[in-house]
Formats: sequence, C-alpha cells, structure tokens
Amino acid sequence: MFPAAALFDLDGVLIDTEPEYTRIWDNIVLVHPTGIDNFALKIKGTTLPKILETYFPDTDIQHDVVRMIKEGEAAMAYPIFDGTEAFLQDLKDRGIPSAIVTSSGPVKMGRLFKALPGFRDYFDVVITDADISHSKPHPECYLTAAQRLGVDPKDCVVFEDSFAGLQSGSNAGATVVALATTNPAESLRDKADLVINNLSGLTVDSLICQLKNTI
Repeated sequence: MFPAAALFDLDGVLIDTEPEYTRIWDNIVLVHPTGIDNFALKIKGTTLPKILETYFPDTDIQHDVVRMIKEGEAAMAYPIFDGTEAFLQDLKDRGIPSAIVTSSGPVKMGRLFKALPGFRDYFDVVITDADISHSKPHPECYLTAAQRLGVDPKDCVVFEDSFAGLQSGSNAGATVVALATTNPAESLRDKADLVINNLSGLTVDSLICQLKNTI
C-alpha cells in the first residue's frame, strides 16, 4: 500500500506554533544578536543543539538562550491545525502508521501530550532530537522513523513546512508534501512533490490522487 507510512513534522504542520516560536526567537536575538536577517525563519526545522553550536558558541549565552526558550515554551499553547485530527484518524482507519518527526525535545513533547489528551494515540512512533545525532536537513530523523515503523522510507510520505525539513525528507528518499503554513507556496514548489495549504479536508484517497498527478 502507498503510502506505507505518514511522517509528520510537528510545528507548522500538525500544530500552529510557528508564530509563537518566531516571537521567542525574535526576543532572543534582540538580547543576543546574530547579525542574520530573518533568523527565526532561517533556523526553522533545526534542533536546538545545532542552533546553539552554530550561532551561539559562547557557553553563557547558550545557557541564557535555553532559559528564554524554556520560559517561552512553558507559556505556549498547542493549537492543532483545523482538519489535522480528521486526516490522522483517516490514516489510522486505513491501517497506515504515522510518526511525529520533530526537532523538539522530549520535555516539550511531554508537555504537549499532556496539554492535548489523546493526541499521542494517533502516532505509532515519535522521534525527537534525543533520538538523532544530525539535525535536518540531514535525513537521519526520517530514516529513523521509517526504520522504527518497519517500512522503506521510499514508500513513505513526509509532511513538512520548513526548507530544512523538506530537504531532510527528500534526502531520505521519501515523497515530500510541503505545507504552506510557514513559507509562501511559490517558494516551496521546487522543494516538494506536492504543495498544499494545510491538512484541512485532506484524506488518504485525495492525497494519493494528488500525488499521482505530480510524481
């Protein structure tokens, strides 16, 4: 059956938290400037250890960045995008396994699942930054998810919104669906097999039909 599994990024795909993360990172770079324009957009899809290593090499600054992120996440809500649960349920009803593949850490995921009772039940596997050594766009996270699900990554569909995440899915050999929730649709068309606005109204059958017309 195609898809053999559905692999989902979290923020900007399943839950509408990217605007809040943008605010958090905008506040961080006000205190600890990086000199990089649109920094919050540039790092989307990247694990925190990779961000700290690359852009905040000073240990004291790293500690303060982590503190600010923890404070921001502690106050964060986790609104599920409209239509997401209906699509996840359709996958479940069709016997197609699903995974969350996120650059977030286990602490945040524990907080999220506590805030959204029953949401964890949609997913057979959850991959966090604790499960991998290489950040997106490296394919390790999606290859790991496919391996744990016991499927070939080439038979999987990856749902992503960030450029790094889209490249990660592509590097893993998966079919890639881009959601235009974070970046404009036009900027995604050459980076994915299919571009959609969001998961609202999507079904397994409509997904397969749209992919047949594009790949």
